[in-house]
Amino acid sequence: MSARFALAIALGVIVPRFSAIAAAPDFATDIAPILYSQCASCHHAGGVGPFALVTYDDAKRHAHQIAAVTATGYMPPWPPDPGFGDFQGERKLTARQIQAISEWVKNGCPQGNPESAPPPPVFSDGWQLGKPDLILQAKKPLHIQPGGTDVFWNFLFKPDLKQTHYIRAIEIKPTGLKEPDLNSPQLIHHANLLIDRSGSSLKRERNPGEGFGGMDLAINRNPLDPDSHFLFWKPGSQPYFEPPGFAWRLDPGNVLVLNTHLQPSGKAEEVPPAIGLYFTDEPPRFFPLLIQLEADEQLNIPAGARHFRVTDDLTLPEGVSVLAVYPHAHYLGTCLEGFATLPDGTRRPLIRISHWDLNWQSVYRYREPLHLPKGTVVSMRYEYDNSAGNVRNPNHPPKRVVAGNDARDEMAHLWLQVLPDGSGDRRRPIQEALLRHRLEKTPGDYAASLGLGALAMARLDPQSAIPKFEGAIRADPSRSEAHDMLGAALRNVGRFSDALIEFQLAVRLDPGDMQAHYNLANALVRAGKWDDAVHEMKQVAAAYPESARIQAEFGFLLYRAGDGAGASTQFRSALKLDPANKQAAEGLALVSQNGREGK
Repeated sequence: MSARFALAIALGVIVPRFSAIAAAPDFATDIAPILYSQCASCHHAGGVGPFALVTYDDAKRHAHQIAAVTATGYMPPWPPDPGFGDFQGERKLTARQIQAISEWVKNGCPQGNPESAPPPPVFSDGWQLGKPDLILQAKKPLHIQPGGTDVFWNFLFKPDLKQTHYIRAIEIKPTGLKEPDLNSPQLIHHANLLIDRSGSSLKRERNPGEGFGGMDLAINRNPLDPDSHFLFWKPGSQPYFEPPGFAWRLDPGNVLVLNTHLQPSGKAEEVPPAIGLYFTDEPPRFFPLLIQLEADEQLNIPAGARHFRVTDDLTLPEGVSVLAVYPHAHYLGTCLEGFATLPDGTRRPLIRISHWDLNWQSVYRYREPLHLPKGTVVSMRYEYDNSAGNVRNPNHPPKRVVAGNDARDEMAHLWLQVLPDGSGDRRRPIQEALLRHRLEKTPGDYAASLGLGALAMARLDPQSAIPKFEGAIRADPSRSEAHDMLGAALRNVGRFSDALIEFQLAVRLDPGDMQAHYNLANALVRAGKWDDAVHEMKQVAAAYPESARIQAEFGFLLYRAGDGAGASTQFRSALKLDPANKQAAEGLALVSQNGREGK
């Protein structure tokens, strides 16, 4: 060994024979892959970002700004704290990527060989998932004023379906089917798609097709068919394919409600959104549901309060696997945390966002489902800052803030998508626990009382259902569905005269409630009031002209009321709709045998 070689080893400066001195980062090789994968989905023409980052010139123009916001972790936005949940699609730069951007800027932003750069992402008006199986366009665009506060608007879509379909993915286009202006910002900040199976949302429109305002919707829901999927969208997000077996059901007559949060752009705009639906032939094999922890009733935040806290806890009656989480608050929220305490006392984090920002809310899906055994307590702990020191506080000076549907009000929600243990549909025990929990916190909760009554009816226990429905009526006596369901429970325990009164109340409160008209018709038959029964059932048949079952039932009612000609007409209508309808065929034969067939 030479003296010079020995000296190099002693000084620690020897370099391996085949190593190479690292080259300074350049755009083509090092920076473009980072920007295209982590930034461009928002930072492109027409995106939510304030400038585009899809070319070298874009990046060089904003290079110092990029280095500053990535060094502090402000960009790209990824609110969840590390170590509090392992989520899909984590948009967070590594230390090496942040250092590469810094070095690139320090060295004058070299471009490198353009041919070495990956192809830039393409953003156009095309559907990202290809042509949808069904495209729904808003009937009327919403006109947005140049300025003012945030707008919350609900667009209604009524698909013209002849049979049930199963949906594996949705895609939302805020510009609808028209050519978008790629140089204009996205007006829709985010949106949620809701499934209205009762059609109750249609009654909130002043004029058909125009939609209605409001942030937090109270849609009439069957507790036997609870919310099951997060159908959330925001600009820059990728459409989500439901895993095999997790498709959701869309039936004829269902209404889709696109609940949108819009922000004025500084000029008058029109928003005509469209929805693309992608079908699958595979019906659902798994039945998740959404658990909502919430503490809105605790929100009464004094002006100046810096560390106002709210909590909620729910004990799981069954084991579940948590698939996704969605925390939500408004502008005063600061630290939002969800966690689970197992029966043995072990605490597992679900999510924590120490620096909440409403502008970056999202649904977070776990890379692997998080199993929680029966008896686990799931908890939320939220903190709010209503002081002048909160830069997001919309009130200057601060004022007392309570829960509500305006952006300046507050909310405290933590939603979990869970899959109950076991095979088949095992949601009911959890749904019942949720409703009981709501009723314990708010004894006058109409929806919780109604839901518990419906679950009791599903267990064939109408006697237990009666006080639940009565509680719902005390909470809101103006709702027809509670009177109708109470009438059904009373009928099932033999209190027929009381049931008749409730059905009559339901129809009087909501003449458009066809289920109540149907129940009232049957109650009137029992009371021997045939003409009144025919009057009620005639309205039901007119409301469902394509239902062979309803037409056939109306036929039998007419036959029993002595109107053979009318019965014959109804049975023939039913058979025209469904030639295999046995009820209509038997009814028509019965009329013919008795010599009472109409001409």
